[in-house]
Amino acid sequence: MERDLTPDWILKQTLDLQHNALTSFLKEKQSAMGGNGESGEGLTLTVLGCGTMGIAILGGILDSLSTSRSQQPDTAVQDEPKRLPSRFNACVRSSKSAERIKRELGQYEAFKNLTIHQNSNAKPTQEADIVIIGCKPHMVRGVLQADGMQKALKGKLVISICAGLTEEQIVAFLPSATHCTVVRALPNTAAAVRESMTVIATSPNTPLDADTDALMTWIFTRIGRVARMPSANMDACTALCGSGPAFIALIVESMAAGAIAMGIPRDDAYLMAAQTARGMTQLILTGGDGGKAEHPAILRDKVSTPGGCTIGGLLVLEEAGVRGTMAKAVREATVVAGLLGEGKGGVNGTRR
Repeated sequence: MERDLTPDWILKQTLDLQHNALTSFLKEKQSAMGGNGESGEGLTLTVLGCGTMGIAILGGILDSLSTSRSQQPDTAVQDEPKRLPSRFNACVRSSKSAERIKRELGQYEAFKNLTIHQNSNAKPTQEADIVIIGCKPHMVRGVLQADGMQKALKGKLVISICAGLTEEQIVAFLPSATHCTVVRALPNTAAAVRESMTVIATSPNTPLDADTDALMTWIFTRIGRVARMPSANMDACTALCGSGPAFIALIVESMAAGAIAMGIPRDDAYLMAAQTARGMTQLILTGGDGGKAEHPAILRDKVSTPGGCTIGGLLVLEEAGVRGTMAKAVREATVVAGLLGEGKGGVNGTRR
């Protein structure tokens, strides 16, 4: 049939094409987010040993899925994975842990898609596309070698957040017939407030495909920032990012102690010291031109007025070797992390 190519007909066809394209896009997006509850194309994520860190990771994800708020530029994912987690399993041993999950995660709308399993790992692992190992390092072998687990793990993306355990050690716990992708990631305690520094181990011999890599980034940017380091550097990353919060806490406590000695009320001193540390870290991250990172030495120099109180205090710290001592603490923690990863115990008691 001959068409009447009038402007009205062209406009109608254009609007129909736009409507179809928009509908298709929304369906794909909803499917990736698991929002329609029918297609079942969203991923299932299972956390084995869902303790403090597992709850923090799930909290970040559930919060992201439950709201439409934009992510901050420093936590945005440039290449969002094609499929996102939409169903969740949290595996625990005690009813107390189960209640804690309900208490801390029940506020999120997406919590309805989370199932808590007590003393049951094989079934929720079988259902999963992604498995996060969050139990204590010494428990990992027993968990992975339990009945049904080797079959359940086949073909899955397995993410270990266990400090000290290498990918090779985890693979060694499984028979060669268990073909799964094992990736090591090290979030830190600040995940609880969405300010983690998570380091993802990389391997030049077995690089992740683009979508798996994007999925890893998406998961861990829900709780803070992400960096990638070769597996050989993970002990140093454990020391810097895992032990680092304790080192910073000691510095904040020491600064507050000096202020308390000079008459500042205790609670006020801790608040002022903590906020001062927080402000300075933000300046280091974004205080340069155009919001870029600024070197700590430049920022330190900016507040060190000639003949002023700051340079006087800095000289006391330099005379006491604080810079070298802090660097040595990171180096020591790196060595200890490596020894713990080899399965050695009581290493701190044997070192000078």
